[in-house]
Amino acid sequence: MVLEVALIDVVPGQEDAFAAAYAEGHPVLAGTPGCRSVRMTRGVESPSRFVLLVEWDSVQAHEENFRASERFVRWRELIGPYFASPPRVEHFVDVPA
Repeated sequence: MVLEVALIDVVPGQEDAFAAAYAEGHPVLAGTPGCRSVRMTRGVESPSRFVLLVEWDSVQAHEENFRASERFVRWRELIGPYFASPPRVEHFVDVPA
């Protein structure tokens, strides 16, 4: 399992519209083969900053099943207009305790 973390800065004043677009797009992302869970969080100190957390079976599942598909096109059509800048996206794996 890998965790995709996307840091998203939204145009100030557009936070509610972005959240509504995310709600509409959530099924598009969550229904992707290899997607285990999707969660969006919003900054307390920085309310225009959001963090998207997506658990994938693998990096390949993210890149091949989502990024290279029409699902990604639809997802970006919905949420992309609200970006203040391109999101920063990275993948992470758990560290054993």
